[in-house]
Parts: sequence; C-alpha cells; structure tokens
Amino acid sequence: MTEILSSKTEAGGGTSDERVVEHPAWAVLKDSVEAIRPAQSEDGSIDFEAEDAPSRTAVETEVAQVCTAIRDLSALLPHDAEYHEALVTDLRRWAESGFGIPDFLDSLLAFQPAQNRRDGLQHLVVFPMYTQNGNPDRNLEAVVLRMVWPDWLAELERTRYDNPLFCGITFEDFTSGYDTNSAVLFPETVAVREAPERFSWGGIFCDREAARFRRVIDAACDVTSLRLPDDAGGLVADQARCQQTFVLWDMIHDRTHSHGDLPFDPFMIKQRQPFWMYGLEELRCDLTAFHEGVRLEADGYAQGRDVQYAVLLDRLFRFPVTGERNRNYDGLGGQLLFAYLHQHDALRWRDNKLAMDWDRAREVTVRLREEIEALYRAGIDRPKLVHWFKAYELVSTYLAPHPGSKWAQGPEALDLSLPPRKLVDDVLPDEFPLSMFYEALAKKLRSVIASTKGITAEAPALAAA
Repeated sequence: MTEILSSKTEAGGGTSDERVVEHPAWAVLKDSVEAIRPAQSEDGSIDFEAEDAPSRTAVETEVAQVCTAIRDLSALLPHDAEYHEALVTDLRRWAESGFGIPDFLDSLLAFQPAQNRRDGLQHLVVFPMYTQNGNPDRNLEAVVLRMVWPDWLAELERTRYDNPLFCGITFEDFTSGYDTNSAVLFPETVAVREAPERFSWGGIFCDREAARFRRVIDAACDVTSLRLPDDAGGLVADQARCQQTFVLWDMIHDRTHSHGDLPFDPFMIKQRQPFWMYGLEELRCDLTAFHEGVRLEADGYAQGRDVQYAVLLDRLFRFPVTGERNRNYDGLGGQLLFAYLHQHDALRWRDNKLAMDWDRAREVTVRLREEIEALYRAGIDRPKLVHWFKAYELVSTYLAPHPGSKWAQGPEALDLSLPPRKLVDDVLPDEFPLSMFYEALAKKLRSVIASTKGITAEAPALAAA
C-alpha cells in the first residue's frame, strides 16, 4: 500500500521559521494575559468595584504589554500583520472604553487563516473567547498554533473533499482556557458586538485529539483485554501518524454537516431539538468519514485504513465515558455504535474479555450508516415531531431508554398540543443510560480520561490504569 505522508508533518509540523514561543515577547504576552483573565466576568468585562478586583491602572498596564508583545511577535508572522493591527486596535479600544463587554469583531474579521493553509505556518491568536468543552466564560486567551496541511491532504481537499474553511492545527503554547479539554478554535466563540453573516474558518487541534486518543485507547485495550491488529496497534503507538489520521477524519466530518439529505439545521444553531438528534448527526458525520476511509484505503492512502480504526476505537471507548451524562450526544453515538456492533455479532464480551471481528465490524458499521442515512432521507417528508419519534425509534431499537422516560412511552405520554421545542423539556438528562459494560468501563478509565485535560503531542505516555 502506498504511504502518502508529509515529512514536515511527521517531524512535528514545523518549518525552519523562528518559533514564536521561543521569542521573549511570548512569555511577556502570556503572563499579561494570565494576569488579566482572573479579573474578567463571564461576559469578558471587568468590574473594578468587585471584591479583590485589580486597579484599572494595573489592567491597563497589562493590556499595554500585550499590545507591545503582539507588535514584537508580528514581525515573525507577516501573514497575520493585518489581523495583529486590528487586534491591537481592539485591545486599546476595550481599555479606553473602561473594560466593558469586549468587542473584537474587527480583528476577528481580519483573521483569515483558511486563506493560507501552508503546512507548518505559525499563527499568534489572541481573543476574548470561551473555549468549547473548556472555559465557558469569555476570557482573554492567547494561543500559538501551527497549520497542518500536508500536500496529500491539500490534494484530497482540492479533488474529493472540498472544505475551504477547514484548518487542521496543532498547539505550540496556550493560556489557561486551553489547559482544558477543548480541541477547537472556532470564530463563533469570540466576543463580538454582532455575529458575522458567515464564518470563514474553523480550526481543530489534531495533536490534542491524537494524544488523548492514544492514551485512552491504550488504557481501554488493557482494561478489556482487546487485542488490536498490528496496523491498529501501530497507529495507537505513533503520535505523528495519529495526527494525520485525525486531520483527515476531521476534514471529512466537518464537511459532512452540510452534505447529504439534511432534514434539519446541520450545525444545531437555529433549532432546539432532543439531544439524540445531535447524537445521530455527529455519528452520521463520523460514519461518513469511516466510509470514505474505506474508499481511500482502496485507492492506496494509508490514512484511509487508519481513519477506520480511529473512528471505531474512539467512538467505542472514549466517547461514551467522557463528559457528564447530561444530554451527552457524543456519548450516545458511541453507545449506539457499540450496541449495533454487539447485536450484529461484530464484537463479543465473554470471560471478561472483549473480542472484535474487524472485517465484520467494517461491514456492520457501513450498515449502521445506511440506517441513519435512510432516516434522514425519509425525514425530509415528515413533520418535525414525527421525525424525532422515528429517530428515537432507531436509537431505542439498540439502546434501552431510561425506564422513567415519557418519550419511550410514545406520543400518548406527551402533551402534543405544545410546540415541538417545548416537548424537548420532557427529554430526560440521561435518556439512554450507560449499559452495565460502560458503567464498569467508565470507572476503570476515569483517571485516565481526567489525565488528558490539557494534553498535547508533547505529553508523555501514561501507563494504563
């Protein structure tokens, strides 16, 4: 099989350019941002009348140091010059206005990383923002990152998976909001006076995704005694290879949200729906990546085979036992995949050991995707509430609903005179509880999953618990 790899990405995604994080101005910028963050409220403003609040003069001094550091570092990043000019202006305006709710729309519009997706290209990003699956408050954050855009990926995006807004990225360094479980950089998280008509980029940190995948899957295989095929074991052992796998998976997944038969808003923004709808949508996108991985493998891309392993292993082991059980739609998708594979004899749990028929697992995974796609196609012709019930029926065919669920009792248990969005209130926080298998697995992996907070490619391996 042809190995289609990027030597730069294998070496860590670097270039010969001076590293921003090694410049003295980065340490100054980072320290000043960390000094500002604790003073900020949830909306990003600073209340100087609050108890233990710093003086306005002290915060102004820190902001001035941030602006000076940005100007110093911008010399290393000429491609971001326009953004950094707008950023300094936004920072100064925030200070001059008395540190109210920040508005960084001008600098957000000036930052256009998707227009120059050169492999290894560095960016210095500073915004007041929340971090998804991380810090919910719009604190000032600073992150230095590199673009991951090897030639083979650029060619696939150009010829097969058009996704002009997608940015694969890796961490160089970051402030506290990214010392969390967040693995994305999205423009919609930034504090602005009004949302732009459309967003023009979205970044996913493939190094964090790869690192936590490796740590959790290694531990899960140890706990369940699952024996991986040699090529799957090689994937889990190799950070650079995993990063390539995840950047491809993410690129296909991301574009799938706007491709296919879509009976509802694919990005979950404009409609309030039961969380199993979001779970099915995320799973559909992942299973599409799996399907494309099969096709890519047939065409000689080693990453295609790796995507298949990554989708199965991450969905089966990490997703169901990660995060809270309150409407955890990613966890639901992982539970559904496991149950589907188990009930179609692709995996077995016997004698306290997990065994997988990998060839059959591929066939069965394709069938689950086909069931979800059929649901979507039929959904276009259904009223919203009927579609939600059909989706519930699909999920509950394989997963046991909570015994107290109104939705499990059918339409007669709900007040159908209410608009559909009101019926979402009748959805239980944990509508499809963990199976006994996953309850036990969650306990075994709890400390390992917790250890992946803030993980990057530089993190050392952790022995399985």
